[in-house]
Amino acid sequence: MTALDHPARDEAAHGPVRIPFPVVDEVSRHCLQEEEPETVHIEVHLPGRLDPDRLRTAFTAALRTHPRILMREAPGRWYRRRYEWELTEEPEVEVVAFLPAGPHALRDARTRALMEAPPLTLSPPIRLEVVEGAGPAVGSEACDDVGHAVGRPGARSTGEMLRGSAVRGASAPAATTAAPPTGTVLFLTINHTALDGPACLRILATAAQLYGGEDNAPTAPPVRTAPTPDEPTPPETEPPSNWARPARVAPGTPEPSPGNGLLVTDLPVPRRPKSAPYTVNDQLMVATALMLAHWNREHGAHPRPLRITMPVDDRPRDSEMPIGNGTRLVEVPFSPAELNPSHTPLPTLLHRTADRTRALKSLQRPQLGHGASLLTAPVVPVSWRAALTRGLRRAAAPWTSTTLLSNIGRIPYALDFGEGAGRAHAVWFSAPARMPRGLTVTTASTAGRLHLALRWSRALLGHGDGAHLRDLFEHYLHATEEDTE
Repeated sequence: MTALDHPARDEAAHGPVRIPFPVVDEVSRHCLQEEEPETVHIEVHLPGRLDPDRLRTAFTAALRTHPRILMREAPGRWYRRRYEWELTEEPEVEVVAFLPAGPHALRDARTRALMEAPPLTLSPPIRLEVVEGAGPAVGSEACDDVGHAVGRPGARSTGEMLRGSAVRGASAPAATTAAPPTGTVLFLTINHTALDGPACLRILATAAQLYGGEDNAPTAPPVRTAPTPDEPTPPETEPPSNWARPARVAPGTPEPSPGNGLLVTDLPVPRRPKSAPYTVNDQLMVATALMLAHWNREHGAHPRPLRITMPVDDRPRDSEMPIGNGTRLVEVPFSPAELNPSHTPLPTLLHRTADRTRALKSLQRPQLGHGASLLTAPVVPVSWRAALTRGLRRAAAPWTSTTLLSNIGRIPYALDFGEGAGRAHAVWFSAPARMPRGLTVTTASTAGRLHLALRWSRALLGHGDGAHLRDLFEHYLHATEEDTE
C-alpha cells in the first residue's frame, strides 16, 4: 500500500530512523499552499469532561504505541532525491491543549483546524485541542461569521427541505439552548501531507482506551450485499470518458478572505432495503452528484459529466493498522443525462452507482495512479520534481474531478473515555477543499446518525452557498430512501 513500515537506515548504527516519503506524501508536499493549508479536521463530541493531565498522559502513550506517527520532515540539501521522514522517540511539541471556555471557543477551534496546519518540521504533525463546556452537538443551529454551522436536528420533511433550498444563501438564525453546556469537544488537526483521518482516529481510539480503560477494539465492517442472480439489473450506459473535461462546481458568492469555510450538520443515516445491492455509501454518492447537478443548473452552468473522487481504505482497523496516508483514490463518473431525474429513475441510478463503486474498489492500482508513481521516481533532485509536479497540476486542473466525497462510514471504535467523560456521540471529519475542486463532502456515522461536513474554498463559495448545498444534499439523500418506505 504505502512505504509506511520500511526504515531507510538502522537507528543504532546511523542515528534516527528515516523513511522515504511515499508517493502521496511527496505529491502533497510539492503542492503546499499557505493560503489553503492541507489539513484534515476531526471533531469528536463527548457528553462529559476530561482530566487534562490524564488525557495528556494517555495521548502521549498512544503516540508511543503507534511510533510511526512520531515523525518530522528531515532536513536535506536542494539536490537530494527524496524527502524523508525522521522518526523521533518523543513528541517535540506539546500536542494536547485545553482551551478556555467561551462563547466563540468552538468556532475559533474550527477556524484554526482549517487555517493552521501543524508544522511538518516538528514531531508529530498533529495537534489535539480540547474545548470544554461546548454543549450538546445537536438540538440547535449556531451560525457565525466565519462560515460554520453545527448541530441541526434530524431530517426535515421534503417540503421543508425544498422550501429551504429555494432561497439560495439563506441560513437559519442563531438559536440558544436552555440547558447549561456540559460536554467536551476534541479537535484533532492533522497535516494531511503526513497522515490521513482514519490513521489518526486509530491513535485517538488507543488514547481513549488508555484513558478510560474501556474496550475500544474496532467492530467488524459491514458486509456489502451482493446482487442476487434473479434480481434484474438496470441496463448500464456507457460511462463518460476519463478524457472528457468534468464539470466544475459553479461559483456562488465568494468571500474576500482566503482559506476554507466549513459547515457541519447531523442527519439520520439513510434507510435502504436489507436486500438492496447498493450501500449507504452509494446513496451518499448519488446524493452528492444530484446536489451538484442541481446547483450547477441553478447557476446556468453548461451540462458536463461529473466525476467524484472517492477514497478507498483497505487497511485493518486494529492496533496493527499502518499509520500514514493509506487510502487510494478512485473516480466515479456520471453523465449529465443520468443526473436528470426525468431521464433516469433514481433506483436505476443507485444500481448503476453500486456497480461502478464495486468495480472501482476491486481494482488493484497505485494510490494516485501509475503516472504519480513515475513522477515521484527518485531519478532527479526532488526540487526539480517539485517544480514539474506543480506545473503539471496547473495544466491538469481542467481535468480534475468535480468534487471529493470521503465517507468514513460507521466509526469502528467506541471512542469511550470511561466514567466522567463518556462515549463519543458525534464525530465529524473534513477534508481539504482547495481549488480547482473547491468543495469536499465528508461523512461519518455513529449510533444511527450521519455526521456531514461540507468544506469549501472561499474563492468559490460563501457561507450562504454552503447552507444551500446542505439543504440540497439533505433533500436528495432523503429521496434515495423513499422506495424503502
